Parts: sequence; C-alpha cells; structure tokens
Amino acid sequence: MQLAIDKQVVHEAGNPSIGSKSAPASKTPKELTHIVSRFVSSTGWMDRVRLRTDGRWYERLYHSADYDIWAISWLPGQSTGFHDHGASSGAFVVASGILEEHRVGERARVIHPGKPRAFGPDYAHDVRNVSLAPAISIHAYSPPLDEMNDYELEGSELVPRERASAKAETINQAWPAHRRENAGRTDSMSIEQVLSAARTQLRRLSPEETYEAVTKSGAILVDIRPEGQRAIEGSIAGALIVERNVLEWRFDPSSSARLPIATDHDIEVIVFCSEGYTSSLAAAALQELGLWRATDVVGGFHAWRDSDLPIVPPVKPS
Repeated sequence: MQLAIDKQVVHEAGNPSIGSKSAPASKTPKELTHIVSRFVSSTGWMDRVRLRTDGRWYERLYHSADYDIWAISWLPGQSTGFHDHGASSGAFVVASGILEEHRVGERARVIHPGKPRAFGPDYAHDVRNVSLAPAISIHAYSPPLDEMNDYELEGSELVPRERASAKAETINQAWPAHRRENAGRTDSMSIEQVLSAARTQLRRLSPEETYEAVTKSGAILVDIRPEGQRAIEGSIAGALIVERNVLEWRFDPSSSARLPIATDHDIEVIVFCSEGYTSSLAAAALQELGLWRATDVVGGFHAWRDSDLPIVPPVKPS
C-alpha cells in the first residue's frame, strides 16, 4: 500500500505529471533535495517505520512516473555496502540519528539530521550507522529506482560483484518480496517499541514540573514543533524554538552550529512537541550526545495548555 503523500510536497516539487499528458522529466539532484527535505517534515509516515535486527528495514512510501520516495531504518552497525543506483539520481536526508557516508578516496562524511546529500547517476557510496542509536532516513530517486549495483572494495578500487549489472534484481521486485518474507518476524521493532525504549532513558516531566524547572531552576524549554503547528496551536512564552531537524546540531557542545547556551553536557534541556511523542525521541537523541539531563514534557504543548499554564494564543488570520 502506498502512503498518501502531502499534496503540497508534490506541488512544491513541481511534479510535471500533474495536469500534463507529456512524459515526465527526471528530477535533478537539487530538486530531489527539496523533495526529501519537505517530505521528512511532513506527517503520516513515521508510524510506518520498523526496526529489524537482521538487516535494514525499508519501504517505498511514494511512487510516481518521475520519482519515488523510500524510508530506511538503521540499527547500530547496519550498512548498505558499496553500491550505486544505476541511472537514477538521488538525495537523502537523515530524519533521526546519525549516519556516515563512505566514498572511495574520500574522508568519511558524517550525516546529521536535516543535512541532505544529493548525487547524480552511477554515484557509488557506502552508508553506515556507526553510532550507538537507531537512525531513520528518507530517500528520493529519479527516475524511480529500479536497479542497484553492488561492489567490493579491493585496495582503492570498487569491483562489481557477480550479481551486479545484468544480474541485478530490480527494486520493484526484490524489496516488496523481502518485506513479505520478513512480515512475520519477531525480531523487528515497531515505532511504539522504539518510543518505549527511548522513554526508559528519560525522567519525563509533567507540565507543572516543567514550569517549576524553568522558572526556578533555569532549565531550557525547547519547542521543536514545525512552524505550521505553532501558528495553529499557539506557543509558550520564553520557550526556545529549535525545530526537530536541527536539534542535535544546536545543542551538541562540540558542534560548530551550536547555540551559545549549549556550553557543556550538563545543561538541563526540556523539549516539547504537540502531544509528547516526537519529543521523547528527540530527548533520547540528545542524551545519546551526552546531554544526560535532557528530557521531555508528558503530553506536550496540549497538556501544558490543558493544565492552564500560560501560553501565547495563536494569531487569528485577519
């Protein structure tokens, strides 16, 4: 079953297949970068994600004549191996966690959330999760992905594997079959299990406890909701706005993009989203960076508002 993609994402990507009978043109790497960046900030796809201990999980979430979109999850130690994407250009963005990209003759590149990577046809790389936490990424390919060639690294050269090129399986055939074979496995994790595991690391705070920590202990309250949600729901005065896709970059004391307040790993950071789900994953990610006091608000902004704590109401359109 194909996930219904946000119509605005397709529209803003300039999909030529909409309202046109002519053959669609392939997307450029720059256009694919825009597509994955918009898609990762949309809603409705996260509950499809699973984690598998025996290999990466993947699923195609959207397919059209000129591009497709995939979600991939990575447990620590999982990798793709060296491969290319045939005639397809591509782009991917990390939604959660950290990945590492390896290219022959180049230094390894660390891929943080919200920092897309794009490439043209016949681009060969190896993507790995070398961190201690799971990762999730969104990928787009144009034309839609139907071939992947695998390589072995011999010295400083990539050598095609025997099943590459002519013997390569098509993605349309191999990936759905792979999902069916593993549909009944008991070693995969649902997003609910991932969420539960994340929360075991946290001492989550009620809205009242959060208010006291901010007003009396100087804790940093961080709003990670997208701009659209803040405009509809309202906000909390004094909360620092740091959207989810750049959160780790802003609070890692060793990051060149850190905020001035991210001076060390001892600061108390309390994140909140709308209802307290994404915020738990975000707080666990900050703890993986060493911010051991990071946590989130039970019930999120909705619970804060329902507790009659002070808010800034949304601005009604004129």
